[in-house]
Amino acid sequence: MNLSTPVEEIKRIGPKYAGKLKKLGIKEVRDLLFHFPSRYEDYATVKSIADIKPDEEVTIEGKVVHINERMAKRRRLKIIEAVIEDRTDTIKAVWFNQSYIKKQLNTEESVLLAGKTSLGKDGVYLSNPTPEVRSMETSPVHTARIVPIYPETRGVSSKWLRYIIYKLLPIAQNIEDPLPEEFVKEKELMPLRDALFNIHFPSSIEKAQEARRRFEFEEIFYVQLAALKTKAEMQAENSPKVKTNVELTKKFVNSLPFTLTDSQKKAAWRILKDMERPIPMNRMLEGDVGSGKTVVAATAALNAVDAGFQAAFMAPTEILAEQHNKTITELFDDKEYSPSIGLLTGSSSKLNNEKIKKPELKEKIKKGEVDMLIGTHAVIQKDVKFKNIGFVTIDEQHRFGVGQRAALAKSGSKAKNKTIPHLLSMTATPIPRSLALTIYGDLDISLLKEMPKGRKKVITKIVPPKKRKEAFELIKKELDKGRQAFCIFPLVEVSDKLEAKAATDEYEKLSSGPFKDYNLGLLHGRMKGQEKDEIMNKMKEGKIDLLISTSVVEVGIDIPNATIMMVDGAERFGLAQLHQFRGRVGRDKHQSYCFLLTESDSEGTRKRMNALVKAKNGFELAEYDLKFRGAGDMYGVRQSGMPDLAMASLDNVELIEEAREEANKFLEKDAKLKKWEILKNKVEEMQKTMHFE
Repeated sequence: MNLSTPVEEIKRIGPKYAGKLKKLGIKEVRDLLFHFPSRYEDYATVKSIADIKPDEEVTIEGKVVHINERMAKRRRLKIIEAVIEDRTDTIKAVWFNQSYIKKQLNTEESVLLAGKTSLGKDGVYLSNPTPEVRSMETSPVHTARIVPIYPETRGVSSKWLRYIIYKLLPIAQNIEDPLPEEFVKEKELMPLRDALFNIHFPSSIEKAQEARRRFEFEEIFYVQLAALKTKAEMQAENSPKVKTNVELTKKFVNSLPFTLTDSQKKAAWRILKDMERPIPMNRMLEGDVGSGKTVVAATAALNAVDAGFQAAFMAPTEILAEQHNKTITELFDDKEYSPSIGLLTGSSSKLNNEKIKKPELKEKIKKGEVDMLIGTHAVIQKDVKFKNIGFVTIDEQHRFGVGQRAALAKSGSKAKNKTIPHLLSMTATPIPRSLALTIYGDLDISLLKEMPKGRKKVITKIVPPKKRKEAFELIKKELDKGRQAFCIFPLVEVSDKLEAKAATDEYEKLSSGPFKDYNLGLLHGRMKGQEKDEIMNKMKEGKIDLLISTSVVEVGIDIPNATIMMVDGAERFGLAQLHQFRGRVGRDKHQSYCFLLTESDSEGTRKRMNALVKAKNGFELAEYDLKFRGAGDMYGVRQSGMPDLAMASLDNVELIEEAREEANKFLEKDAKLKKWEILKNKVEEMQKTMHFE
């Protein structure tokens, strides 16, 4: 048996258990050994029965004096009762619906029992303890020690996993440590073989923590190596040199109906300088909702077009693509240097805001007659060929690999052109520093921390059920002034499984109830693209007073006349998402409001809602959300391929920075990691898993 042995070949597993283990991502021996405990229970101290008190976790050792099985009087419940005796006293142990216990324990047999004590009418007893027959040849696995508790699935308990993993641990002696021995000593890490034993069966909690620290550092180290190696590989590619036209840039900036913030100027200048280099820019522009990212991207795109290249803007949804088309077209409207701007989505194709047939638009793109192309992922379909693409902006979707960029560059008539376009990713979701250093560690990051002048802070209020009518009255007052409002619900339709309000149901109630005298619209993700566009156009034209929606309006919707954002069931959304909703209002000079309607009165909900009320910006909220919800529930981290321990360490900035520094040192010595073959393989696997390449 070795690390690659399929689990079905292991004794006591077979095909039946192999299927269950696959639900935990366990397919071979290696996976079992690296299936780490989520926590531990301390049963290390064996207590005398006479010293036991109610409501404590204990291990006792004694002989089985008596054991029997009976049915409960009121419920169809099998009860196993045993009397255990040591030299100090006796105690009863009770199990429910576990008939196999009677077969495991024989009278006069020496056993260890680990579990929680309870107080019953006859005194203290052990409730559902884990039994283990005493053996002089082997150490206890389930009792009388620090006991590991694992992530489980139906039919696979921690006790079963402990038994299997304990038997397999000797194989760990054959595993070669991917980290160089001198590096392990220098960083004071536990060697791999010791760490594997101590993370599963530690002699103390301190040893378990030391083993865990080794694996946390190792996983973060691999992620950093993968990100930095990808970054270095990207910089070995060629990109077009886009010389900055300073006069044109000044003319464009001075023509804007607003003044750029210092953050916008700095970010734009950094991007333009990146594009002057013959290596691909791979930068992310991170800015709070409404901080003006699009105009920064447009400045870069204008310079790319002026230098003779085409630019592409990609958005995750058709609504957002349409929004970008409107914004960018307005930025360049009636200017002597106006570029030709195309729009291409699944359901729409335009050129300079005039409808055009898709084949005709694609032909113009191929000939280089479209300077800027805005769209969804339809932009990178095989039949869309650019003549000379030099700059790509992606909104709210940061993973765009070298292969995709190369395909864009080589898709046109200049097939032999080996340059790949510069890439700018944009996000309105503030990203905590620790996350930026790991998940997006291959990107350079520019921050927009200022908001455009003249914007008023959105007043945010928590609305309990008893104050709902007051909130409705304030909304009506705003609507009567000619303003507009959004109302967000967690679900599209009523669900039997979730106790949450649904947009379709509430639309009917509100339009026939408190808002019957106003024009209401309904928007949700199940609608077809054309339906969504029609609703949003009506909202933009002021034909809808109150838009009832799901989270489909989270990103990119720009209605300057909207002054109210009401979120019903606010506790069901993350703070970053609620902040995005709030960013849909307050986009003009009018005072705006965000009402957080919640039925929950839990302390956790109160803390989270108050954090949203008090936070100065989205960056503060992002750090709070990371601390209280964990990265797995945010930013798509669970889908990123990041290992579990690395994910659990994302709030440890010191560890991440240390791992990044060490990864840099390794790559400075050997950029391709040729000296460390096992480490190189690990890193290449991480690059694929996390889609860095």
